[in-house]
Amino acid sequence: MSSPRPILLAGVHADRPGPMIHCPYDNAPIGAVGRATRADVDVAIAAAHKAFTQTRALPAHTRARILRTVAANLATNRESFAQAIALEAGKPIVQARAEVSRAVTTFETAADECSQSHDEVLRLDRAPGGEQRHATVKRFPIGPIAAISPFNFPLNLVAHKVAPAIAAGCPIVLKPASQTPTAALMLGDAIIAAGWPAEALSVLPIASSDAQALVHDERIALLSFTGSPAVGWQLKAACGRKRITLELGGNAGVIVHDDADIAVAAAKCVAGGFNYAGQSCISVQRIYVQRSVYTQFVEAMRAGVERLVIAHPLDEHADLCSVITAAEAERIADWFNEARAAGATFVTGGTVDGGIVRPTIITGAGPHLHVNCREVFAPAVTITPYDEYSDALAMVNDSEFGLQAAVFTRDVGRIYQAYDLLEVGGLIVNDMPTWRIEPMPYGGVKQSGFGREGVRYAIEEMTEPKLMVINLS
Repeated sequence: MSSPRPILLAGVHADRPGPMIHCPYDNAPIGAVGRATRADVDVAIAAAHKAFTQTRALPAHTRARILRTVAANLATNRESFAQAIALEAGKPIVQARAEVSRAVTTFETAADECSQSHDEVLRLDRAPGGEQRHATVKRFPIGPIAAISPFNFPLNLVAHKVAPAIAAGCPIVLKPASQTPTAALMLGDAIIAAGWPAEALSVLPIASSDAQALVHDERIALLSFTGSPAVGWQLKAACGRKRITLELGGNAGVIVHDDADIAVAAAKCVAGGFNYAGQSCISVQRIYVQRSVYTQFVEAMRAGVERLVIAHPLDEHADLCSVITAAEAERIADWFNEARAAGATFVTGGTVDGGIVRPTIITGAGPHLHVNCREVFAPAVTITPYDEYSDALAMVNDSEFGLQAAVFTRDVGRIYQAYDLLEVGGLIVNDMPTWRIEPMPYGGVKQSGFGREGVRYAIEEMTEPKLMVINLS
């Protein structure tokens, strides 16, 4: 058996013993990955703190060149990255390739941001005493960034933390998900090869108990976390004066009004609810359909869902595979059983076999059930009829989450009513709430998080505005 893949400690490969990674679909061993230690975290933080004097001084054209070189590396090695994602995350290979392409765009977008000025010039003479004074507001990097990323997008969600940090001039210490560390380690190699200072990047697969310094060490200026609400809010409480951004999930609501194209809405909801077994924070979960088109929509959804292909992640025809762990499958089965006991109807699916959850449509599920009020993170949706549009808006808002939502309607008034009233970080109109591209701001309200990702918006989180006033008199 080959030695574990080394960790990346201050830009240098370091051999460490580590566990075998298994494919969640069939539990086949993929390869071992080194496990960093608490001492490694301390070394990485010290190196990042030291490297900040270098990264903050890098000119914009150098940072842009590094980012574009990384993007080119990802594009050239797309299949190698996609294979690693597919096998470790249990993600269909076609969707894994799409993730790599998105990561290319993330780095290219970050490079573009390096070439754009977001400095402000203020008119001070609008107030008495401001004559002959010139004011500029410029953003400066705040210091080392600690990033904790999830399993479900092991390359692009890492890119959404690392690329903005490079663009801002901030060193990075990254903790990738323990189930899916390989793509992050491969990306780390590409970043160092592109010319980013070695001490300014560490990629440390590490036990959560050994990562506490990322939260408590004052040399870390910002903690960027994507994961569960329970862990995220604990981190916020523990990080003291440190900045923090949290992306903590959701249970995305969709409204389908009777003036929508029902076939299109159903197809979008099938894709948004079941790709990658629903394991996305903005997967379609709760669908509210006007009663006059409810039966038509449910039938269109059922037909679309029953055409989905469950297969090995390297199968070119796979739409979904297994969920990430057996424990997650057991949780999902428990939530299905709760819904059955409460009298909900399973239009299709509803069975769990090992780690494979059959694509599931549930009707008649009350709002208090886990499949509605929590984040299901599974290939499962609920569909509920409504009579008045205002009722549908209220039902979407009846959630502790507020990440993204969608409405399907041709009526501009209804669109803006939803935009005004829905308690979410993003509203998608006439498409699935799962739709996201790299430049857009991404984040939520309520239990869905704090702060925003999306390249320019993440750069703002990683920089500090500083004012300079020159007296010209």
